[in-house]
Amino acid sequence: MKILYFAWIRERVGKAEEEIELPASVQTVGDLVQWLGGRGEQYAHAFENRQVVRAAIDRIHVRPEAKITGAREIALFPPMTGG
Repeated sequence: MKILYFAWIRERVGKAEEEIELPASVQTVGDLVQWLGGRGEQYAHAFENRQVVRAAIDRIHVRPEAKITGAREIALFPPMTGG
């Protein structure tokens, strides 16, 4: 699965995107964020405040409980404001 990182999440992880083979236990966006947070120090720092991480599955904004089955791409980003 392709994972895209934006803004300070990208800066903390150290890459803009990656292809990942997810374990079967990762079923939702919330599961994904929690799993990513356990992948090492950079990921732990990027996802230390999981409540503020926003996500889009195949370019559609979703909530943490959204199922990721069949997704081609998941984007993770912080809250944004317009201006």
